[in-house]
Amino acid sequence: MTELRLVAGVDCSTQATKVLVCDAETGAVVREGRAPHPDATQVDPAEWWKAWEIASDGLLDGVQAVAIGGQQHGMVLLDDAGEVVHPAVLWNDTSSADATTELITELGGPEAWAEAVGSVPVPSFTVTKLRWVRDKEAARRAAAVVLPHDWMTHRLAADRSGIEGITTDRGDASGTGWWSAATNSYRTDLVELAFGRQLALPRVAGPAEIVGQTSFGAALAAGTGDNAAAALGLDLQPGDVAVSLGTSGTAFARSTHPTADPTGLVAGFADATGEYLPLVCTLNAARVMSATAQMLGLDLSAFDEAAITSAGSDGLVLLPFLDGERTPDLPHSTGLIYGLTRATMQPATMARAAVEGLLCGLADAVDALRDQGLPVHRVLLLGGGARSRAVQALAPALLGAEVVLPEPAEYVALGAARQAAWALSGAATPPTWQVPVGKPEPAITVDAATIRANYGQVLTKTRPLLADPYNR
Repeated sequence: MTELRLVAGVDCSTQATKVLVCDAETGAVVREGRAPHPDATQVDPAEWWKAWEIASDGLLDGVQAVAIGGQQHGMVLLDDAGEVVHPAVLWNDTSSADATTELITELGGPEAWAEAVGSVPVPSFTVTKLRWVRDKEAARRAAAVVLPHDWMTHRLAADRSGIEGITTDRGDASGTGWWSAATNSYRTDLVELAFGRQLALPRVAGPAEIVGQTSFGAALAAGTGDNAAAALGLDLQPGDVAVSLGTSGTAFARSTHPTADPTGLVAGFADATGEYLPLVCTLNAARVMSATAQMLGLDLSAFDEAAITSAGSDGLVLLPFLDGERTPDLPHSTGLIYGLTRATMQPATMARAAVEGLLCGLADAVDALRDQGLPVHRVLLLGGGARSRAVQALAPALLGAEVVLPEPAEYVALGAARQAAWALSGAATPPTWQVPVGKPEPAITVDAATIRANYGQVLTKTRPLLADPYNR
């Protein structure tokens, strides 16, 4: 019997580190582990390393290559010795909202940013966090700025030394706000604009490059950002759009050409294969349902049943900006409920409105991709929120496309493992790994045009209110 060639893929996400050990030939998962991260928007990167050690314990025997898929945008500042000088500021920390406004104005507006790097910054982007930290004491000691996946990859390298040799990849670099996917180059002037001086930046490695070796003897692949890793794990094809309902909501598709959306809705990211990954991200997704269920005094199963059996939302609209919002760019906003009457103030109606509000935000995201010229033939619905029967039943009408359910899997870690297998093989293209898909809950017939029109009207009319900081 032929011995399996094993590779490991790591998802260093907002909430946890997940490790998958896979057969390099087929992608079959052989072993897996998981460990949680602190629930915070600023985190000591040492917590990620601790979680890696726990999650990977006992899994790595025979592993020949490993790659990291990391949460995008997080800012890790290092001194000359490679020591962290400030807690990592994660993508979902909105402290840099005012810094974002400053930077957009200083470069000449949204169009100037779209032309420069393919994206208009929002508070999630690393460049805005760099401006936010600029005047803090820790900034004086900073010599380099890297991303979470960069830091983890460097930490795994057996021969690491200070900040020398740190690498990143196109997929993750494209979320910084100072690297252009269209030109495949850094805009160091934007680092200086944000921080007031230059910082060392990671070398951008090739998609299938081996960038080092681990202490346990495995080849170390370049790694990538979480969304690019998920796209690789899903093996997205032309006409496919992945819609993920996790902590955040994302809609993304592979493209052979770069995008530059001056409205700021679509981020012009790169993917992990050498192409492009236009993406729209919302700050609020699956937790909208769990929070509404808690408010209604229901467990998630009962909430889902109420939403799917409801006769409809009867004009009740929920804007689900419970943690502020990234798309639309309303970092100071809160959620809003419009249309409360004695008739609509019912658990089933409220549950339906929550699911519709969540999906309307993602439908706007899918439409923004269409506006960039991307075909949308099929939506791959994934993430924890995709398990909701109500989400599955309402998604085809509200998203305007066929919906399929990829088999539940850790697609970020799986994509990282596929990248590791690619690097190990030395081949020109990634290995072919099958992605099983299933049918969702039968679709519910709803008046999608009216639901989306009501949502859009409430958003438009209340946007000035939502743009102001909420006085808690």
